[in-house]
Amino acid sequence: MSANRRDFLKTSSLVALGLGVPGFVSRTALAAPQASQSGAKDTLLVVIELSGGNDGLNTVIPFKDPEYRKIRPTLAQPVAQVKKLNDELALHPNLDGLAKLWEKQALCIVQGVGYPNPDQSHFRSMDIWQAGSTAETLTEGWLGKALKKMPATPSFHLKTNNEKAPLALDGAPVRVPSIKTLQEFQLQLASASGADKKAQQAVIEGAARTQGTKPGLLDFVQRTATSTYESSRRLQEIGKNYQPRATYPDSELARRLKLAAQLITAEVGARLFYVSLGGFDTHSGQAPQHAALMQELSGAIHAFYEDMAARGHKDRLLIMTFSEFGRRAKENGSRGTDHGSAAPMFLIGGKIKPGIVGAHPSLTRLEMGNLKHHTDFRRVYAAILDQWLAVPHKDVLGNGFPPLDIFKS
Repeated sequence: MSANRRDFLKTSSLVALGLGVPGFVSRTALAAPQASQSGAKDTLLVVIELSGGNDGLNTVIPFKDPEYRKIRPTLAQPVAQVKKLNDELALHPNLDGLAKLWEKQALCIVQGVGYPNPDQSHFRSMDIWQAGSTAETLTEGWLGKALKKMPATPSFHLKTNNEKAPLALDGAPVRVPSIKTLQEFQLQLASASGADKKAQQAVIEGAARTQGTKPGLLDFVQRTATSTYESSRRLQEIGKNYQPRATYPDSELARRLKLAAQLITAEVGARLFYVSLGGFDTHSGQAPQHAALMQELSGAIHAFYEDMAARGHKDRLLIMTFSEFGRRAKENGSRGTDHGSAAPMFLIGGKIKPGIVGAHPSLTRLEMGNLKHHTDFRRVYAAILDQWLAVPHKDVLGNGFPPLDIFKS
């Protein structure tokens, strides 16, 4: 049998056996630069969606404002427990991890963020934030559009059970995979028996080791198979042997951020991650629910940041949080808060300008009971697009949204 035919049959066996890995693994493997190549150390963006409408007023608290306790007789946080940022503002008592990042000058808080004529519907407002547009019909997300300008950039939606892919990633040139664990990257062998599985594994490993001698379709198929197999194997090793450089809390959000850390450490070229944390629609009995969410958010972000910083990724990491809207300034009769508008955004990383951007919205000059926004959220997106992802923001957002000054020069 000729060498070319033998190589072809080996590679065909590899493909026929399916590599049994989801298609996104092949795409990730082919797109991934080697650690020594340009692109292997490019910027990282982790977007955390706070779904349900986070109560911004009890997240970044104007604790010195006497109006705060008047409009929140049961929900106002005790002054002795808040995490003070300065003489006027403080973080929720359970945002201890973010308070530590504030002390390390790794936290930027953008206040009063929203958009004109805010919509009070969860679905419509979330679509607006995810699309970066208030157009009547929204079919593409701001990150999906950005990925069109970032060729072959592996990106991931890190999901919970039954969570659908976000609109934010729609429009990407290649569908962004939604994954829950590293097990979804592993080789799926068709055989039922252990002996047959070992035989299939041997064929796959043999084909993966064989190098094509001539350019052409055979060589392309073989390189694709080899890269896919090696990426799958590397990710499995990372999953088994990963030793975090920080202690992750036992929470769902922490598990998904740890998964992001594993993917980053595996050097598969992944640069963009989208994660959501739900439960923020606190119409009644808000205090314990919101406190638990603040603790989960803060603990997970702090552990992830410390883990990445210890691995040398501090200056290439940016974490951004957002919610579809804030809550009303005044608490309701059920010791909760109803749908509002303006709220703060958190930006965490080694290259952001630490501190507070913009004034806290007035508690006396409300708009239909809501805090008035002063910063359009698309100005934050514009800065991230231009200065972090190197994508012209006008190609994604259109005109009228000058980038906010949030990055160090």
